[in-house]
Amino acid sequence: MSLSRFRSSRLPVQAAILLLLIGLVQLGGSLLFYQAIDRQTLREDHARRIAELLVVSERIHAIDPLRVVEVMSTRHLDAQVAARPQVVGTAKSDPLSLIAQQVVRWEPALAGRDLHLAYSPGASGRRDLVGSMQLADGSWLNFRSSDIGSMWPVATRAMVLTLLTGLACLAVGLLVLGFLTRPLRRLARAADAIGHGQRVEIDEQGSADLRDLAHAMNVMQERIARLVEDQARSFEAISHDLRTPLSRQRVVVDLIEDRELAEIMGGSIDEMEGLIGSLQGYLRAQHITAEPAGLDLRALVDAVAAQHGDQVRVSGPAHAETVTYPEPVRLALGALVENAVRFGGSAEISLSHEPPGWVIAVEDPGSGIPPRHFADVLTPFFRVDEARSRDVPGFGLGIPTAHRLMMRFGGTLSFEARPQGGFIARIGVPEAARD
Repeated sequence: MSLSRFRSSRLPVQAAILLLLIGLVQLGGSLLFYQAIDRQTLREDHARRIAELLVVSERIHAIDPLRVVEVMSTRHLDAQVAARPQVVGTAKSDPLSLIAQQVVRWEPALAGRDLHLAYSPGASGRRDLVGSMQLADGSWLNFRSSDIGSMWPVATRAMVLTLLTGLACLAVGLLVLGFLTRPLRRLARAADAIGHGQRVEIDEQGSADLRDLAHAMNVMQERIARLVEDQARSFEAISHDLRTPLSRQRVVVDLIEDRELAEIMGGSIDEMEGLIGSLQGYLRAQHITAEPAGLDLRALVDAVAAQHGDQVRVSGPAHAETVTYPEPVRLALGALVENAVRFGGSAEISLSHEPPGWVIAVEDPGSGIPPRHFADVLTPFFRVDEARSRDVPGFGLGIPTAHRLMMRFGGTLSFEARPQGGFIARIGVPEAARD
């Protein structure tokens, strides 16, 4: 794994990788340690057994030389008495010289005896220990110890035990890590939801630091909610207060004898009332609340289309049952359809099921929006001069209103250019579990 991918992975994954690396380092060190112990123990074990062999064989030879082979030979040990040694000399730098020294430490009576040790290839590629020691009558005791590597398998057992213990510790560590990071994952999901304008009640659980963080996020949400609510109320109050002078101006328009001037003032009043209505719809999308409920999307689409008469056509299945947030979906669809009718003259709504859920597409045959401005149109009051002429009514709040609603309730809003000219907005209907 590259460093960049490691940095971008989740915290539990990073911790698991670190635990695995630490475990591998510890396992490697333990294996080297056990191998060193095994070599030392192997030498000491063979030194002890050889010392016992030599002492016992010498005593049996003194009593009955013919019984040495019968008594001392076993499945793993072969002893012979001969006139000449089978092994001549022991390499000074070889580990066998250490075994020879330890033999003397085990049986000091063997000090000064001619003892020669060597390794010899055994059956199945194994290694045997062979040696020769001169007896009191001048003859030589030759012996062979089969498979020196299997006589003391401490390292093998230690390796297996260390490996199993390491794997068990790693598994337990991952489980504990998953438990400890569960509150952190909940906080991450909550932070994402808050970023989309949703209100999430965060359980203040976990370690002290995580509880403090959860509490701080809950307090932050309260402050943001109050700020948005105060802002919305302020704009709604301003909008309400503006309607009173606008109503008086409409009365005055009826009293103006100059019809051209009256039409200009009436048009300005209508534009102001339209702006106030659009602004109220956008502010409502900021703080509207809704509960999930069963809904027939086709019935909702037909109801929205009916408000515009023959200007809007609907296609798709006759029924589309789902569990969603009816009011936010209706408001978002209404804003997009109104926007399409205003700038395209007509609209076509198509309903389809595209995994993972239902999609409502709103098409208009207008001049369209350049793809480079798809992100810009989400900004309130943004106008695309190349696509929407200034003499066309509109305040740039329809698409931002729909986007805000979908973002808050878990839906999606995407755009694409119409192949034959125009604009397509797609609503990914949010799906929710019924309470």
